[in-house]
Amino acid sequence: MSYTFPLAACAEMLWQDKPIEWRAAKLTEMGFGVGLWNWPNHDLAKLEKVGAHYTIMNGYLVGRLSDKEGADMLLASARETALVGKRLGVDRLNLHGTGLGDFGLPIPQLSAFAPGMELRARETLHRICDMAEELDVVFTLENLNPVDHPGCPFGSTADVLSLVSAVNRPQLRINLDLYHTQIGEGDVIRWAEACMPWVGEYQVADNPGRFEPGTGEMHYPNIARAIYDMGYRGPVGMEAFAKGDPEAALAAFRNAFTVEV
Repeated sequence: MSYTFPLAACAEMLWQDKPIEWRAAKLTEMGFGVGLWNWPNHDLAKLEKVGAHYTIMNGYLVGRLSDKEGADMLLASARETALVGKRLGVDRLNLHGTGLGDFGLPIPQLSAFAPGMELRARETLHRICDMAEELDVVFTLENLNPVDHPGCPFGSTADVLSLVSAVNRPQLRINLDLYHTQIGEGDVIRWAEACMPWVGEYQVADNPGRFEPGTGEMHYPNIARAIYDMGYRGPVGMEAFAKGDPEAALAAFRNAFTVEV
């Protein structure tokens, strides 16, 4: 007997020569949920018509966690995005420590933390949770690695765990991206165990290259087995490029996250 986790894939990273609604329909046809990035890039009416299960999308367009001006921008942007998310039926709305610009570079980039930044970030996340409770939505905070996203405040797995566990509200979960954890910290199974009480979604890609499981150094069948044994039965999203054929990449992803029970 086998168990396959609820699986989704980032539509932005697959079949990049096709319209986004075609990609969403293709993923739906193959039995996957659909992850999205920034909603203003897309025709929402067309995405609605697909009838896809949209599992996650970026939950803001601008803003920052740890200063007043940035927090106010973040709250306004997150509220607007949450309403779009409700229109599409998105399960989770994703946040980072600050906005990301071209090539995923943080805006702004920070080399060090100033005193009080973590406390202000917690306050901002509580405000996010208040708004999420009002609108009946769920946000996640994602870890980012320091190679692809240098200088991102609260990007490390440890920082994300510290913030989400301190806020400790059901409206805020961790989007634990194991590709980023592998580059930033390694030791992904123990980080998965530490974060488990607050995980809302795992995201995966292999390293190096950010391609599908089985193309790099990470042994995803072992990781899948470990999180299953920890009691996790929630969603896993492939936020990865296809090294070759996208359908083959998705098959490899499904195989990696199907465990014998």
